[in-house]
Amino acid sequence: MLLRVYSLCILLVDIAWVVFNAMCAVLQAAYELFKPPPLKSVRLETAMVIGSGRGVGREIAIQLADLGAIVLCVDKNSRSNEDTVEFIKKKGGSAAVYTCDVTRKENVQALAAQVKKDLGFVSMIFYCCGIPSPRSLLTQPPLDIHDTLDLTLTSYFWLIDHFLPAMKAKNRGHIVALTSVAGLSYIKDQMPLSVAQFAVQGLAESLMEDLRVNKIDGVHVTLTHIYPFIVSDENDLRLRIPSYFGTLTPSQAAKSILESVRRNYFEASVPKHLLYLGHILRILPRKATVLIRDLLDTGVDFA
Repeated sequence: MLLRVYSLCILLVDIAWVVFNAMCAVLQAAYELFKPPPLKSVRLETAMVIGSGRGVGREIAIQLADLGAIVLCVDKNSRSNEDTVEFIKKKGGSAAVYTCDVTRKENVQALAAQVKKDLGFVSMIFYCCGIPSPRSLLTQPPLDIHDTLDLTLTSYFWLIDHFLPAMKAKNRGHIVALTSVAGLSYIKDQMPLSVAQFAVQGLAESLMEDLRVNKIDGVHVTLTHIYPFIVSDENDLRLRIPSYFGTLTPSQAAKSILESVRRNYFEASVPKHLLYLGHILRILPRKATVLIRDLLDTGVDFA
């Protein structure tokens, strides 16, 4: 009897402790909405940007260089990637070019070996592959399911396998995963893409939990959801509620992503305010989420 009472008391104390800390976490999150954490410096950080040849990846590489980072530009399109590096160097930044198709394991192994030989430790990884443009989503046929998974997910595992151990050993680093909102809401005729993007979220959350369990607090993970119909250079997109959504240029999107990374946020979105919409959709009943998705459907077409 005494043992049961003792066990019950321990359980009540544990529950009270969890509730108290949960409330503190909620209050801290609310406080940080108005006074966010300070921006950390990325000066002299060695940052690898995979997918630096175009779009958001290119802008992230350029802005990282502007902030003083040493940028390793990785892309399978050598011409566009070299253009990015040349642009950075003309502005006085530091960058190196690496041509690599990361969907092949042997290519990733060769890339990792070459980077470690050239520069040693890589402290930041930005994985920008697998984020489709609005026009490609609507006008190009879906990739083969294996190609989609290799580009969006499998290659990410290979990169983490090669670069994360050094980050853990030094207890220093930052891994940034960019995912399309296709992982939160299904896009017509793009089921493999939606599944792969959702899997990237699981990978990021699992990676964060692995770091927490192993008490590695110097390595950070940032998962960023990108709404591709909003981040676009196109001027012929029509949105169902344009006053609410608006559009962002890749440069504005990159600035928002880097701000979240420099504040060590685990999760962010572009645009920022739509992060909370994703959270709401996770907790509401299925019928309610369908109604909200239909209401906020981008309704994108080309004039």
